Amino acid sequence: MPATSPATDTLAAAIDRLAAAPVGGYHPDGEAASEPIANAAIALSRAGRDKEAELAAEWLVDRQTRAGSVGVTASEDDPAWPTALAMLAWQGVDAERYAERIARAAAWALGQEPTTIPRDPIFGHDTTIEGWSWAPATHSWLEPTAFYSVALRACGHASHPRRGEAVRLLVDRLMPSGGANYGNTTVFGQELLQHVHSSGVAAWALAGEEIEHPRLDATLDYLRRAIEEPTGVASLAWAVRGLATHGRIDEPLRRDFDRAWARVEKSASLHKTALYALAGQELRA
Repeated sequence: MPATSPATDTLAAAIDRLAAAPVGGYHPDGEAASEPIANAAIALSRAGRDKEAELAAEWLVDRQTRAGSVGVTASEDDPAWPTALAMLAWQGVDAERYAERIARAAAWALGQEPTTIPRDPIFGHDTTIEGWSWAPATHSWLEPTAFYSVALRACGHASHPRRGEAVRLLVDRLMPSGGANYGNTTVFGQELLQHVHSSGVAAWALAGEEIEHPRLDATLDYLRRAIEEPTGVASLAWAVRGLATHGRIDEPLRRDFDRAWARVEKSASLHKTALYALAGQELRA
């Protein structure tokens, strides 16, 4: 029997943990939340754990409002930025079975109108681009825009004008020197600090967009450097997802990622376990 690699062992352990409890929250005793459950559904479906993936997908079905949105937790319908992740979960688990759910969610998403403001020289980013926001009728920010961009592309809306705007926003919000944060680049001419988590989300969302831009290349370089330093599990997972989807993976990174499983296991967090599993799957794709 061939030896099983440590990477295979840790990914299998992550999937087994998700399968044992596919519905949960950000913390072991926290309220069930849409983001980790959607990510668990995607990872389980990719791993062929269909029964458990469907349990997570059905939890999201029960959370969908008549308008089509999916709120953040079991008890909160707003804000509804996790709608994008629910779309990805339903698409991944069974696109035909959940077609009506996906269509309603997409219609809701495309009907959202973020607040835009005229360009102001104080800010480096383009405040006129329409993406998606964390909460209704507020400014567009990087991560929700990234999630909706990927979800709409996966669910048949790749050519929608809002998708084009989303991609433009993601590139615009990258720092001149690479990396990103929640969505600001410079203020009063001073470049702001990058965040590993947001940078990974942006890189992941821009994968497959046929974009050649120096800021994207610099972002990938930044991510590889940044995770040489101590990094939280969720941020590490997003960095790996961003790098893996662009083919920027090396053996030292694989080993470091595998070692991070001990921290995930200790946390007993569905959120961290699901992100770790998704990153591990994309690392090996």
